[in-house]
Amino acid sequence: MQPIDFYFDFASPYGYFMSEKIDALAAKHGRTVIWRPILLFAALRSLGLPPPFEHPVKLEYITADFARSATFLNIDYSLPPGFPALTQHAARAFYLLNGKAPSAAVPFAQTVLRGYFRDGRDISNIDVIAHMVGDHTASLGSTAKVCDLLKGDEAKAMLQAAITDAVQKKVFGSPFVVVDGEGFFGVDRLPQLAARLAGTKA
Repeated sequence: MQPIDFYFDFASPYGYFMSEKIDALAAKHGRTVIWRPILLFAALRSLGLPPPFEHPVKLEYITADFARSATFLNIDYSLPPGFPALTQHAARAFYLLNGKAPSAAVPFAQTVLRGYFRDGRDISNIDVIAHMVGDHTASLGSTAKVCDLLKGDEAKAMLQAAITDAVQKKVFGSPFVVVDGEGFFGVDRLPQLAARLAGTKA
């Protein structure tokens, strides 16, 4: 059976919530998950769509809904200082790891998401991300070396390719999960995802 594609932005609370659920749900139905971090603002810009927090009325609602959704899903969560963070370093690090130490990529992503949304760590800081990489593997070298790699053309190209793929797949939010070509937007689509994977709903 085809893997499930899981698109998300490291600064997305809903993406974080889905990250805590998607692998177990997929495994229950004999599926694997391909994690695909992107920069949501870049994807939206390419699609000609507005930023998700552009209007203060929507921002007020959605900020309250983050906490409500975390409670409903029984996930530890706290809105981080300076939300939303810039996430290009985290996303570039993921793709570097995925290419050079693939077994470390998803655990690294989980560390970033939990570090940000549970502990309030500054994931926009390149040194913080480089240390998180080092916590999972030494394959990319020292912290200073990792910082250099994150600023390099290879890492930038990998992330840009991921964003381009997301735009081609019409990914317009985080999380955005694709099952056998069918897209599901939002962590609130978990029941529909479960039904789709179980084959009980078309």
